[in-house]
Amino acid sequence: MEETATNQQGACVSGTYKLSVAPMMDWTDRHCRAFHRVLAPNALLYTEMVHAQAVIHGDRQRLLGFDASEHPVALQLGGSEPSHLAEAARIGEDFGYDEINLNVGCPSDRVQAGRFGACLMKEPSLVADCMAAMRAAVRVPVTVKCRLGVDELEDYDLFLAFVDTVAAVGIERFVVHARKAWLSGLSPKENREIPPLRYDWVHRLKAERPQLHIAINGGLVETDDCLAQLQQVDGVMLGRAAYHEPYRLHLLDRAIHGGETHSRESLLRAYFPYIQAQLERGVALKHISRHILGLFHAQPGGRLFRQILSEGAPRAGAGMVLLEQALDATRSQGREAA
Repeated sequence: MEETATNQQGACVSGTYKLSVAPMMDWTDRHCRAFHRVLAPNALLYTEMVHAQAVIHGDRQRLLGFDASEHPVALQLGGSEPSHLAEAARIGEDFGYDEINLNVGCPSDRVQAGRFGACLMKEPSLVADCMAAMRAAVRVPVTVKCRLGVDELEDYDLFLAFVDTVAAVGIERFVVHARKAWLSGLSPKENREIPPLRYDWVHRLKAERPQLHIAINGGLVETDDCLAQLQQVDGVMLGRAAYHEPYRLHLLDRAIHGGETHSRESLLRAYFPYIQAQLERGVALKHISRHILGLFHAQPGGRLFRQILSEGAPRAGAGMVLLEQALDATRSQGREAA
């Protein structure tokens, strides 16, 4: 059953989403997500991947804590032991996450050594067991983020069989990175770039399994391309483009859901209350400002904006004054360019 509510910004919080931001290690932390929420009120946001064992035994507030403004937000887990994943999912639900997602796409050596991530594409029955355990443990949606395959397993029928095996335990939502992964010989970065994109496989999956909610990920940058994908599938997931050029995320949210388009400066100022609150809690500005460096990408003053924050934020006592200085630089260079 699809559940519907509203977050603090009044955006729709439902069981399905047309736009989401990919979980990205070292990037999509709570400060990044709070910024992305300002940019995209209607997007589903994801945490960085957290291993189930870390959730169970680690510092939960540090690993799982988030601001209420981030809703809807999904917790992405890593792991391959059904009982551990079920317990971690319960903990995530108790923390207030709107969705629990299993990572079946990361190809890094460290992840493979722990028998989770993309290597699980070779073990669909195990993934199904994991998903069944997680689904039984929580009331929020449980979803999968996967690849098209791994290594020599590059066959549409095998990919479809993987999806069918997992769907058979009641899983209805899949995020598909439209590339396979090489488990050896390529770095995680190369695995995002070298294996060819096969959007047609994801489109075919949706056509053949229309009852499933299918979101597509991989190589999506331009708004028009994302809108075209939404003619074929249910959702689009933006990754590094949303991080390096965050204004793209705002434009895409507006293109999909409508509403007024805001300036870069007004969006940053809308983020200021969150920044101020974090500074008052003792969070150093550098931990927050690193996520906004690309806001003025390719704009007059954009390079100076980035430079001012990169050099100034690590200094002791850096605060809101530095952000105003960075904005002043964009305005002054913008006037000169005009």
